[in-house]
Amino acid sequence: MQLIRKGKVKDLYDYGNEQLLFEFSNRVSAFDVIMPSEIPKKGEVLCRLGEFFFKTLNVPNHMLEVVRPNRMVVKKLDLIPMECVVRGYLYGSLYERVKNGEVKLDNTILASKLSEPMFDPTTKFEKKDRPVTKDEVVDDKKWLTGEEYEWLRNKSIELYKKISQIADKAGFIVADIKFEFGKDENGDILLADSIGPDEFRMWDKTKYEAGKSQKAFDKQLVRDWLIAVGYKDALDRARKEGRDAPKPPLLSEDIIKKTTDTYTYVFEKLTGEKF
Repeated sequence: MQLIRKGKVKDLYDYGNEQLLFEFSNRVSAFDVIMPSEIPKKGEVLCRLGEFFFKTLNVPNHMLEVVRPNRMVVKKLDLIPMECVVRGYLYGSLYERVKNGEVKLDNTILASKLSEPMFDPTTKFEKKDRPVTKDEVVDDKKWLTGEEYEWLRNKSIELYKKISQIADKAGFIVADIKFEFGKDENGDILLADSIGPDEFRMWDKTKYEAGKSQKAFDKQLVRDWLIAVGYKDALDRARKEGRDAPKPPLLSEDIIKKTTDTYTYVFEKLTGEKF
């Protein structure tokens, strides 16, 4: 097989017959930077969770088969260069944009539930993802028609609600999530990529409290550690000054173990299966 692209967390191979092979790695990225440390079992968890959601959500998608432990064969699509982010709570980059006055919301309390899920798409394939408007997507970039944009908006919110119901039964809150879609040879839009802790931010329902930072069942452990050791500040300064990102530090053994435990715990709670 020919390697097509080595991504942040998975590798893509040409599988022939208009098919691709996804190999989910143990790599982890944070703030759009790949860390030098790997997270054991992460790739297998992401692959198996992707399989679970593609089978459970009842929406046309690109998955064809899974080759255990960490490979998935998918239909080759023309990917739409937009990440369909849906936010149910005021957190992460949305909270920062609200604080900076870039986004106006009536409620400005950290981690508070939004009155309705918010479609907040970003670019894809750029050096750093950034928020993108419907006008840019439809009129400027011409990635989609207005009708296609609205279909993706409605479908993304619908999927967010479905996954939130699954998570709720498992004792979780889905704060936000990102979906990717692509078009097949007939121009039909299919759900693509994968769905797992690299794509959603999830909290413990019993410990949730608005106004405070939340413990996340995803790679937020890695993000929080990088903030605590000062890497996030150094990265922000470098980007603001137009410099290359500084070399990230090796993750601590404790953070690596806790992140592995988190990924496997999420898998078992959401699917009801033993990892």
